[in-house]
Order: sequence, then C-alpha cells, then structure tokens
Amino acid sequence: MTVQARKNFVVNFTRGFFAPFRSVRILRSNPRLIQYILIPFLINAIVFSGAVYLGLDFFGSTVVEYIPQGEAWYWSVLYWFLWMVAVLLTAVLVFFSFTVVGNLLASPFNDLLSERTEEVLSGNLNDEPFALGRFFRDALSTVLLEAKKMWIFVVLMVLILPLNLLPGVGNTIYTVLAISLTLFFLSFEYLGFVLVRKRQFFRDQKNYIFSRKFLMLGFSCGVMAILAIPFFQLLCIPLAVIGVTRLWCEEEGLISYDSGASQMLSSEQGTN
Repeated sequence: MTVQARKNFVVNFTRGFFAPFRSVRILRSNPRLIQYILIPFLINAIVFSGAVYLGLDFFGSTVVEYIPQGEAWYWSVLYWFLWMVAVLLTAVLVFFSFTVVGNLLASPFNDLLSERTEEVLSGNLNDEPFALGRFFRDALSTVLLEAKKMWIFVVLMVLILPLNLLPGVGNTIYTVLAISLTLFFLSFEYLGFVLVRKRQFFRDQKNYIFSRKFLMLGFSCGVMAILAIPFFQLLCIPLAVIGVTRLWCEEEGLISYDSGASQMLSSEQGTN
C-alpha cells in the first residue's frame, strides 16, 4: 500500500471494517487453520445457545407469570411489546456473552490461532516444538489476563450506568460512552492476542490503537456488524482474531495489502 493510502482515513476505516470478513478468504486459502477454530466455534455455539435459551426462557416465564392477562386489546399489545423487549434484551445478553464469556473461555485457543495465522501469512515459522505443559501454562496466563480485561470492562459499564438517571441528556451521554467503550474494548481485546505475544501490554496496546484510530475503529465496527448477523456470529471470535492478526502483519510490513485501497485513493484523487 502506498504512503498516501496509509494516511487516508477512509481507506483505513474500510480496511479495518472488512478485516474480519476477509478472514473467510484466509480460511479458504489455508484450510489447516480450520482445526484451530473448531474448539472456539463449539464454545461460541454453547454460549450462544445458552444465552438465547436462558434469556427467552426467563422473560417468557416472567411475562406469562407476572403480567396480567385480559381479553381487552391493550393486554395483547402489552404482551407482545414485552416480548419484543425480551428479544432485544436477549440480543444484548448474547452480545455480552460473546464479548465477555465467549472470549474468556476461548482465549487460549484464540492465542494459538493468532500465532498460526501470523505464521501462515508472514511465512515466519515458530521453530519451538509444541509442548502440552507449556500450552497449559500459557493458557492459564492468557485466561487470567482476559479475566482481568473483562472485569475492567464490566466494572466500567456498570459505573456509567447511573448516567441514565440524569434528566434530559443522561441517556444520550450514557449511549455515547457505552458505544465508545465497547468499540475500544473490541480493538483492545482482539489486538491483545497479537501484541501480548510480542510482550506489549496495556500502554503499548493503547498507543497502538490510538495511533491507528480509524483502522481500529473500522475493525471494531466490523466485529459488531458480524455480531449482528444471526448464526454468522458463531464465527465472530475466530474471524476477528484472524482479521486483526492480518492487520498487524500489514502494518508491520510482513505482508502487502492489495485489495484495492490504493485504487480507492487514486479514484478519489482523480475526481478532485
């Protein structure tokens, strides 16, 4: 990619947004990576099914048991309105299940997937032989680190929740902060699988994200878009891991970016 294309915020946002989607092409070209997403996929399927079942079952029993029933039309409207609320809250539950519980449980396998993806894309192989003991030690440290990040995220989301009580602008302020925090968390979460292996931790990760604001903003929006697609969201975590690993390889110059970003920039310049 040219230097001009790298500095173009539209190109960078587009690169980031489509990075998780381009992971499908990487999997098709490198089928051996599929073995590393099987366990995360099963974990995602279990978390997804459990969240949907518990959410709808809870609200279903609550609606049936505690909401008064009647023959009047407005009772039917109230009933179906509450079911719509139940579906929306279940969707929120599924989202947080994937971003918190799913990532936490699948984190050791995501770390391995990121490492193997880097090897496939860059050609730089890790000559260190696989050792089960080392894997479990690394897995434990990864899970502990992920648990710490998840805890911080949940605490921050709870701390800003009372903003909804402010009259007038409280709900707007909360929404903006919650979305901003979630977008930053998604970048921070998935980028960590790459940078922690490079011994770059919170400050380095934060600096990396803010030095590539539009790239990582696009990536986070792409992840949220996948989470909004029914059933495709089951592959969200491995696709995001592969996508952010590819972005890191591109930024480090280990591979080239040839999906039309330069052409986009050229077409923009041609119209000016």
